[in-house]
Amino acid sequence: MSIAAINEQLLRAIGVGIALLDAADLTFKFQNDTFQDWFSPDSSQPTLEDLLPQLDVEVMKSQIAETGNYTIEFSFKKKRRTMIFAADFSSAMENDHPLFVMVCQNISRIREMESMIDSYSKMVERNTRELKREKEQVEKLLLNMMPRSVYEEYKTFGVVTPTLYDPVTVLMLDFVGFTEMAVSTDPSVTVSELNDIYSAFDRIGEQFGCERIKTIGDAYITVAGMPEPTPDHAMAIANTAIRFVRYLKRRNEGHPNTWLCRIGIASGSVVGSVVGIQKYVYDIFGPAVNLASRLQDCSESMEITMSEPVYKAIQNEFLVEPDGSRVLRGFGEQQVYKLRDNRIEFRGQAFPGLGGDTESI
Repeated sequence: MSIAAINEQLLRAIGVGIALLDAADLTFKFQNDTFQDWFSPDSSQPTLEDLLPQLDVEVMKSQIAETGNYTIEFSFKKKRRTMIFAADFSSAMENDHPLFVMVCQNISRIREMESMIDSYSKMVERNTRELKREKEQVEKLLLNMMPRSVYEEYKTFGVVTPTLYDPVTVLMLDFVGFTEMAVSTDPSVTVSELNDIYSAFDRIGEQFGCERIKTIGDAYITVAGMPEPTPDHAMAIANTAIRFVRYLKRRNEGHPNTWLCRIGIASGSVVGSVVGIQKYVYDIFGPAVNLASRLQDCSESMEITMSEPVYKAIQNEFLVEPDGSRVLRGFGEQQVYKLRDNRIEFRGQAFPGLGGDTESI
C-alpha cells in the first residue's frame, strides 16, 4: 500500500474531508471519499461557490493572503438532515499552480452536545434559583420561629443548645371572649383579623427590641432581654404592652369586632431551646414564663398586670398602681401591680412604622 493510500485511509478513519481547489476558479481538483460522501456523491457541485453559496470568496482569499489560512463554520443540508461543518482553508502550490486546501470536519455532534450542555446549564441555573428561593423561604420561616442567633446555631450544628437567660421580662397576652368569637364569627374573618393584630404586635415589639416567641391560638408571647442581654428589658416590655393596648383601642373604633386583651408581665430567668425532632419549635421555659401566665389570668379586660420585680424596674418611668396580693398557683402569695397608660389622650398622635389602623395610636 502506498503512502498516499495509507494517508487516505487514515483520513477516512478520523472522519476528515479533504478537497483541493483551483485558486483561480475554485473548481474542485480532488476530493477524498469522506468529502464526497458529505457533499457531492453525484458531483453536482463543480465549484466551491456552488457548494457554499454563503461563502464570501473575496474575504476568504484576502484572509488567506494575509494570514495563510481561513476558517469558517457552515451548515449543509443533505436530504432531510442538516449537518454543521468546520472548514479550514489554506494555500498550496502544485507545479507553480496555486491551490486551496479545504479540510472539513463534521462538528454536528459537537454542536448537539454543546446545545445539550447549554440546556442542562440553563436547567441547573433555573433549579439553583428555585433552590435559593426555597432556601430563603425556609430561612424566613425559621426566623419567624426562632431568634436569628438560634437559627445560625441550628444551621451550623443541626442542634440548639438549651440556654439560660437571666434576667429577662416576659409578656403573655390573650383575648377576652375569644372562644365565643371564634364560634360565632366566620372563621376566615377571625383568622384574618388575628393575623392583622399579630402582625401589628410584631412590628410594635420589634421597635422596642422584643423577640416574639410564639402564638398559640389567641395567646401571644414575647420577651425582652434575649437572645442578647438587654439591661432595660422591663422597660421594653412595659412600652410594648402599653402600645398593644393602645393599638387595640384604636383598632376597635373602626372595626365591627371588638378585641379585648389581658396581659401579664414578669421578670426572671428562662431557658430557651428548640423542642421536637420532626415538628420542632423554639420555646422558652422557666419561672418568668409561668409567672407571666399566672399574672395574665389575674388581669381584667384591657389591663396589664405585673410582678413586683417589674414594678421596681419601671416605677420611676410609668404609671403603676398596687393591686394588692394574690395567691398564684406555684408561687404562693405575690404582690401584683397594674400598669396604666400615663398618656390619657393618645388619639391623633403618630406612631410610625405600623401602617394602616396603627398610624395614629
